[in-house]
Amino acid sequence: MAEGGLGAPMRHPISWQDPDFYDAAKVEAELTRVFEICHGCRRCFNLCDSFPRLFDLIDSGPTGEVDGVDKKDYAKVVEACTLCDMCFMTKCPYVPPHPFDLDFPHLMLRARAAELKAGHGRALDKQLVETDRNGRLGDALAPLANWAVKTDNHLTRPLMEKTARIDRRAELPKFHGKSFMMRAKANPPARSAEAPARSRKAVLYATCFVNYNNPRIGEAVQAVLAKNGVETVVAYPGCCGMPQFERGDLARVAESARHVAAELKTYIDQGYDVVALVPSCALMLKFEWPLLLPEDADVKRLSEATYDASEYLVDIAKHEGLAPGLKPLPGGVTVHIACHARAQNMGQKAAEMLRLLPATEIAVIERCSGHGGSWGVMTDNFEVAIKIGKPVARSAAKNAKAFIASECPLAAMHIRQDMAMLGEEAKPALDKAGDTTYHPLELMALAYGVLPGVPTP
Repeated sequence: MAEGGLGAPMRHPISWQDPDFYDAAKVEAELTRVFEICHGCRRCFNLCDSFPRLFDLIDSGPTGEVDGVDKKDYAKVVEACTLCDMCFMTKCPYVPPHPFDLDFPHLMLRARAAELKAGHGRALDKQLVETDRNGRLGDALAPLANWAVKTDNHLTRPLMEKTARIDRRAELPKFHGKSFMMRAKANPPARSAEAPARSRKAVLYATCFVNYNNPRIGEAVQAVLAKNGVETVVAYPGCCGMPQFERGDLARVAESARHVAAELKTYIDQGYDVVALVPSCALMLKFEWPLLLPEDADVKRLSEATYDASEYLVDIAKHEGLAPGLKPLPGGVTVHIACHARAQNMGQKAAEMLRLLPATEIAVIERCSGHGGSWGVMTDNFEVAIKIGKPVARSAAKNAKAFIASECPLAAMHIRQDMAMLGEEAKPALDKAGDTTYHPLELMALAYGVLPGVPTP
């Protein structure tokens, strides 16, 4: 392989069942090797905070090289990685099949997995990523839970900050009493039998966030697909495991993958497409699960059958054409392309989809919002998350559109909070957009006139 060769990037299976994967000395040696390559390149300086931290450690050391960095400080670099995959996807010239064989995000994942295996993970962090249990509890106690997570709650938020290390200033998702699964069962939308895509069938993988925290996204997707004639069912066998993946609990993720893949196999056998409603979950089903379980036939079939929600509607538009009835969205849309949508290597599907709206100006932002899943709400990371997201917030403020959207609902929420922290600079844009942010499919539902009302807890 020559320097600058044109071979397509590839990823190796994650060897999480090999004892060497967790060997502390071997992990440290690989970190040193990769850090030396990154030091000599530095193309990733403007991505997540891992790279500025690494380069600052090197530059402030006695030798100005990686050998001058205290090995204990490697943890600071590992902690800052949000596993967004943007360095692998957009910046690094040394990814496989290059001989340097560099996969920075998966190395950070390995380092976290080794730390967890060695017993260094916090017990409370494990509880925070139990999304299904926490979601069920939050929905059951929605009014109380929503009161507790308000940023102006001076009783609960300082307590959460002290015990769970969740920054008291960080906006947190709300709960809605009735999950998306419950709503879909109670009130399925009427399907248009004459619409262009009437021959399609799709199972909507609800995802933990949509199921418990924002069921309107799921209702919007189901309504838009029904408008286009698609027969839909909703399934949620369990979380995709992204929160555990970020923590390094790979055995738990593999367990989730086997379970969900086996459950969804029934639908795939019946000719259903699988549509994941959140990009992080689509990324797990399409790419990360097959790397964890490369020999699992059910996981492979699920990967091949899965679409991101925006990707699926664009596919309908290309092959059958969309049902008529879309109306303009006055004031235009600022749409943020989420990192985990970009990591699926499918193009700007949300922007491509929204450009199908008549007479609607679409402004696109393709840059990290800074949120990084649960990473950005933690006390150690919140200030950095706001700093990383500030260019996105400034772009959204400059665009001053009537609608702010992101494929990642958490990113959209974070962008709006970042805009509010800009003060007068963003006030005109916020006054125009209001308090609500959107998933792009919610805007398609709005343009069709089928967007459900905002649920009340």
